[in-house]
Amino acid sequence: MTPALSSAAPSLLIVDDEPIVLAALKETLEREKYHVVATTNPLKALEILRTQEFAVIISDQRMPEMMGLDFLIESKKLNPLASRILITAVLSLPTIVDAINKGEIFRFVAKPWLREELTATVKNAISRYQLVAENERLTAETQRLNQQLSAVNATLAGQVKDLEAQKAALDSANRELATSYEHSLDLCSRILSTYDPYLAGQTKAMVEIARKMADTEHFTPAERHALKASAWLCDLGLIGIPRDLLRLFRTNPERLSEPDRLTINSHPIYSQTLASFVDSHPEVGETIRAHHERFDGKGFPDGLSGQAIPWTARCLAVAVWFVESGLPKDQAIESVLAQSGIALDPESVRLFLKVTHLLQLPRQVREVLLDELEAGMILANGLYSPHGLLLVGEGQMLSQATISKIRNHNLINPISQRLLVYS
Repeated sequence: MTPALSSAAPSLLIVDDEPIVLAALKETLEREKYHVVATTNPLKALEILRTQEFAVIISDQRMPEMMGLDFLIESKKLNPLASRILITAVLSLPTIVDAINKGEIFRFVAKPWLREELTATVKNAISRYQLVAENERLTAETQRLNQQLSAVNATLAGQVKDLEAQKAALDSANRELATSYEHSLDLCSRILSTYDPYLAGQTKAMVEIARKMADTEHFTPAERHALKASAWLCDLGLIGIPRDLLRLFRTNPERLSEPDRLTINSHPIYSQTLASFVDSHPEVGETIRAHHERFDGKGFPDGLSGQAIPWTARCLAVAVWFVESGLPKDQAIESVLAQSGIALDPESVRLFLKVTHLLQLPRQVREVLLDELEAGMILANGLYSPHGLLLVGEGQMLSQATISKIRNHNLINPISQRLLVYS
């Protein structure tokens, strides 16, 4: 069963055979606005777990009916996603470490416990539960969407025979992509391009800069991989943001409402989650999550600063700042230099300046209206008819005859795509 996260207070289950201690624990945690269920009997607690989901399960170690660790092991079978905390006065470090390593417990708290230590541990345990539960939900949602997609494909295959050949070709392409990590990154790039060609162009520029930086001697093999992969995947979370909101963020960020700003600022977390399906290396996820942190601690989503930001994330942040500035090359470099030691890590800026003097950066892209098309413009995205027929390919220089062809076609079958040209 996939848990459903809600805005209600997290539920906690506490088990301790000493009523006074149990009451103290319950009162302490209820002051933190948690919903607490408490019992002195671990066997009764197991019965409760059969009917109710808990975010955190807290148990004393020494109880007459059952040892706390044994109870937590049994509770894992009934409530596998819950964070389990063991409270013990007799510290058997090898046993507890072994239990933590095997995933039987999340943390242990030594008696006599301090209120600050206990509440901080419970807060971390709830965060862990929420992350695990959200991952479960996303996995279930992905499976559901895949099943729907299969059903739609089957329906279309029955209606249009020639789609069967296309589907077979796509299935073959997907199998090839699944066997190659580089192909998987390319697929992510195609998804970004479909959602927003401008975003895809920015990603390609960031990848080129990240590759230049990563191919120096300043990275371990794991860091080198993390920096390159993160440049491809760091903006995947933007796919879930409405295009209008993304456009407003680019053009008039000061007009964003606070909820809209929070949505934008959460995209590194969404990107981290989505990227884990492509690359499970923890360094990649950490880099993606932190690539919008600032050196002065005023970034997002976690407010990290200085050396607390992963080295790879600090380097990627420079590439992101340079590309997303939207400025001409010289002005963009000036912007990077101006932010050295403020938003950007000075060492990362130095590395960026060292490697990019050989880099041929892509041209800037701007959006135009159909009436604004002029001979000599170069298309930044291919134009297609409503039936999927390619009218004009990406990178083609427009002539007056080509523009007339586009406009005449628009009179018969309106072109709904955005018109992007290199400036």
